[in-house]
Formats: sequence, C-alpha cells, structure tokens
Amino acid sequence: MTATGVRTSTRPRRGWSRDRVERKVFGILRWVVMAGFLGAVLLPFYYMLVLSVKPIESLLRDPGSLFVAFDELTLDTYARVLAPVADGGQGFGTLLGNSAIVAVSSVVLALAIAIPGAYAISRLPFFGHRQVSALFLASYLFPAIVIAIPLFVLFTRLGLRGSLGGLILVYTAQTVPVAIYMLRNYFETVPVAVEEAGLMDGLTRIGILRRITLPLAMPSVVATGLFVFMIAWNEFLFALLFLVDKRPQWTVSLGLSQLSGSIEVPTTILMAGSVVLTLPILVLFFLTERLLTGGLTAGAEKG
Repeated sequence: MTATGVRTSTRPRRGWSRDRVERKVFGILRWVVMAGFLGAVLLPFYYMLVLSVKPIESLLRDPGSLFVAFDELTLDTYARVLAPVADGGQGFGTLLGNSAIVAVSSVVLALAIAIPGAYAISRLPFFGHRQVSALFLASYLFPAIVIAIPLFVLFTRLGLRGSLGGLILVYTAQTVPVAIYMLRNYFETVPVAVEEAGLMDGLTRIGILRRITLPLAMPSVVATGLFVFMIAWNEFLFALLFLVDKRPQWTVSLGLSQLSGSIEVPTTILMAGSVVLTLPILVLFFLTERLLTGGLTAGAEKG
C-alpha cells in the first residue's frame, strides 16, 4: 500500500517474455517437424500398400490416387507373389523361408561369438583390450565390394558357393565386429559391484555372464540381434554373388530385384513383393520394442 492509501499489486505481469515466446515457438516447431518426418516415412509405405491391393486396371486409370475403393480391394497380387513358380507365381514363399533361415542363423552365430567376445573386452584385462574394439570397428568400415571377389574365389574353391551355409558364414563374419562393438559399450554400463557379488557367491565368469550380465544387458542383445537380422534380411550384393545361378536358394531380396528388373511384371505385383519384404522387419521391431527401449539396468546398484 502506498502513502496515498492506494493498494498496489506485487504480482508480476504476465507479459510475452523472450523465454515464453521461444517455448511456444519451439513447442509448435517440434510437432511440425515430427509430423513432417512421420509423413516422409509413412507416406511411401502407405502408397506401396495401396498399390499392392489395387487392380492393375484401376492403377492404369488413375496412377496417382492415394485411395482404393473397398469393392476394388484384392489380394490376388499377394497370392501370385507367394505362389510357387511352377504354379505361375513368383515363388516368394520359398524365398521368404530361405531369407528366414539365413537371417536367424546369422543372428544366432553372430551373438554366440559377439557376446563372450564383447564381455572379455569389457571385463577381462589383457594387453591392448582397449584397441581391440577399435580394430573390430575399423574392419567393418571397409566396403563390402573390397572383399567380395576374394570371398567369391575362396568359397568357390571350398564348394560353398551356391549354398545358404556359405551366405550365413559371410553375414556372420560381416556383422560380428560391429556386434562386439555395440555389446561392449553396453556391458561396460553394467555395475561391476553386481558381478563382484556374484564372484563372492561362488559364480564363475561364465556363470556371471549367463545369470547376471546377460539379463541386465538384454535390451542391447535384442537391439544387436535386430541389427544383424536386418542386415542379413536385406543384403543383396553377397546374395547375388553366391546364389545367382541357384534359383531355389535365392533370398527374398534377390527375388524382389528380379521383379523390379522385369518389364512383364505389373507394378502391383512388384509392390506386393516389396510389402512382403518389408513387413517381417516391421513386425519384428514392434514385437521387440519394449526390450529395445526398456532400461533393465535401472536400479541394479544402489548408491
């Protein structure tokens, strides 16, 4: 209250300060950028999905349409893509099986090698253990075309060219270095005190890795396995080199390449093959999303 008896308010005026303006602007821009990225990612897949269930006659009448009438929906394109070649189809059912065998086997072998290797680098002291992980990562940086021809000659002499087993060995050797690098970084975040308590209880290093470290590091193991699976599922160069003359052994990426390079194949069939190639990766990602984002090491060690 002033000397004249007039009561004055001590509350600060809520003006448009610089901080408030920046918060409003960046809050709006965040949603605009997120919507832009989401549209850029989902719109091509949506258009591919629409073309795969649209009759070729409707596509020729209106190729730019983003919608398909309900009475025009058809799954004949998927039936033709998945049907065996002997029945007039594209044989993608067999190709999906080949790709699944190669991808799953590559994941199992890569993790079986990378998990103990990454744990040894992160926990066991030996000369140059810091530099070893960098060398592993450096070997992954070499372009695949550099080793493609030597591997082709080697596998031809060993009799492994044209077989899925040879392709699995190539993918395993290609992904183990980066898998070790990824797992080593996560193993180092696992509290050492938890492992020391296991040692005091009589566990061996193998027992600690199996019963303590692996459960805590499961998000990283799943993420690494998904990374290896994606490489083995989508890889094209080595599959072309080793399997090009063995049609029954083709992977789904080779089959899709054949569709895209053929003039006689309708666009709807090509889009159906693209959806078949992409869908397993999306399903696998959503099934493992909780493990990928979960922090299972939270609270493992109390201060």
